[in-house]
Amino acid sequence: MSIERVKAYFREYGMEDRIRELAMSSATVELAAAALGCEPQRIAKTLSFLVAGHAILVVAAGDAKVDNHKYKGQFASKAKMLSREEAETMVGHAVGGVCPFAVNEGVEVYLDVSLKRFETVFPACGSANSAIELTIPELEKYSGYRAWVDVCKGYQ
Repeated sequence: MSIERVKAYFREYGMEDRIRELAMSSATVELAAAALGCEPQRIAKTLSFLVAGHAILVVAAGDAKVDNHKYKGQFASKAKMLSREEAETMVGHAVGGVCPFAVNEGVEVYLDVSLKRFETVFPACGSANSAIELTIPELEKYSGYRAWVDVCKGYQ
């Protein structure tokens, strides 16, 4: 189970106890915000894409939408999201629990600048009812991100 991988990952840093397993689903931004009692924009959604045959993850604010023109400029390909099956196989987490932690080898993680306006954000932890509150520096550290990118629109 994917959440067990994430728990084991955070256990290495003495942070497993910060993972919140929720009584209700957190599979969408709206559900996660309701379950956590926070603003939807503070949900750090992890979007999975296929670029040159490899999976990449873009972690963005809950109110951000991918801007196809910016995305193509950054990754030199059209934004093609992974299917449910591809996400689980290529990334290691099922849709609804995709997160930037304990991912399969070779998966690159990018953080979108839409997140930088928050002190803390809530990414998922490998299941459709889990999250962890992290500062932006913690998100950088534990996601193993490759770079900050600007590929979204519609957030303020």
